[in-house]
Amino acid sequence: MRQLPAIDSRILRALVVVLVLALFAPAVVSAVTFDPADQPSLQRGTVTSTADDTTVVSVQGFTFRGSTNDKKPARLVAAGERGLTEWVYNSSAGKNAWFFDVDPLPNGNLLVVSPRAGETLIYELNPETRERVWQERFPFEDTHDADMLSEDELVISHMRAWDGENGTSADEIVVYNLTTDEVTWRWQYRDHFPADTDGGMNADWSHSNDVDALGDGRLLLSPRNFDQAVIVDMETKNITMRLGSDDDHSVLNEQHNPDFMVSDDGTPTMLVADSGNNRVVEYAYEDGEWVRTWTVGQNTLNWPRDADRLPNGNTLITDTLNHRILEVTPQGEVVWEYYATWGPYDAERLGTGDESVQEGPTIRDMNASGTYPITGSANLVAGGGDSVTFRTSVQAAFAGTPLSGYATEFATMWGHYAPWISPIWMTGWEMFSCILGALLLVGWMGGELSLATYRVATSRREQPAESAGD
Repeated sequence: MRQLPAIDSRILRALVVVLVLALFAPAVVSAVTFDPADQPSLQRGTVTSTADDTTVVSVQGFTFRGSTNDKKPARLVAAGERGLTEWVYNSSAGKNAWFFDVDPLPNGNLLVVSPRAGETLIYELNPETRERVWQERFPFEDTHDADMLSEDELVISHMRAWDGENGTSADEIVVYNLTTDEVTWRWQYRDHFPADTDGGMNADWSHSNDVDALGDGRLLLSPRNFDQAVIVDMETKNITMRLGSDDDHSVLNEQHNPDFMVSDDGTPTMLVADSGNNRVVEYAYEDGEWVRTWTVGQNTLNWPRDADRLPNGNTLITDTLNHRILEVTPQGEVVWEYYATWGPYDAERLGTGDESVQEGPTIRDMNASGTYPITGSANLVAGGGDSVTFRTSVQAAFAGTPLSGYATEFATMWGHYAPWISPIWMTGWEMFSCILGALLLVGWMGGELSLATYRVATSRREQPAESAGD
């Protein structure tokens, strides 16, 4: 049998070099030709109907273990009725601050939650002067949400808390009295959830990202990592209502900022940014179970983290990793849109109160139940890159194949994390190409090292034994 001719090692090395350079070349070209002016930072999108009032947006920004990125700023932004930027507020802490929850207060000011460097700063901000009326510092490593429970009480969702002495999570909800400077009420997740929830306790066990005061001594909580929203009675500390369950991603998947409403006929209803499923959903509670009545934007939204029902029946959605705020009709048509990099977290329409209007209107009140795509967006590529295109392309390539589930899981994970770590000039495809190039380069270097080691060992074995002496 005739053997195939061996490939010259020099030719093989040259081919590897060419392939590595080819994989890195698109990213290099993008880096050289990138123009920040081509990437919308704060910009109007589709506006076919003017908003009723100003929309305030909290933009998370990129800060990780002291590492920051000037191209991914954290800030508060106000967009006017026609989608034009009215003002921008940057924290005096500069690069070391995030912005998460922002809530309109009855006096017209804003309640702002801003973690930084191992603590959380909560303050009241005057939007006209951009000056703080008061502020309080808490020794909480990370807090995504706080609400005014009364004139002098804050209810705070404290996450990423760890009890080192007992080796358990200390994630909790606390009530803090601003007048007496003391915690007056405390509710801890470990007292109400099994220790093996979400695979077991860790430093970010519940990732409790929301707390809303519902009145009548009730709180609505969102333990993101538990894939559920729960209502707690403050007097008994019992969970009285629960939407979703751990790892049941058909209902919720790492949700954010649920809102509670009551329909015209008294049906309890929840509107939720179902982040991990890249959609916004609404559920009605009837006959002892939750029924999904509305789904919008599936596989068009990318990690949405807030959805508020407006009095006109539309829904204001914070589409985080598409870096935009959308007002959509019950049928998913965009009527107002604003782009805000980097990573908007929360959006509030002034004049509508804190979060959704609890009396509705619900989707069923508007006879609009169903599943709808989002249509009419300007589809600007904000924040750099095309991670959404890469994500959807991967899903489409494997749709209907045995690998579809794995491809969807990979694409979703990519869409959630890659935008945060990639440079703003690098597209999703370019980042994937660079990763392949890096893996090929590492494999090549490892192969060369193994070959060199093998040659040295072989050379030693082939050397004649030295004379034992005279």
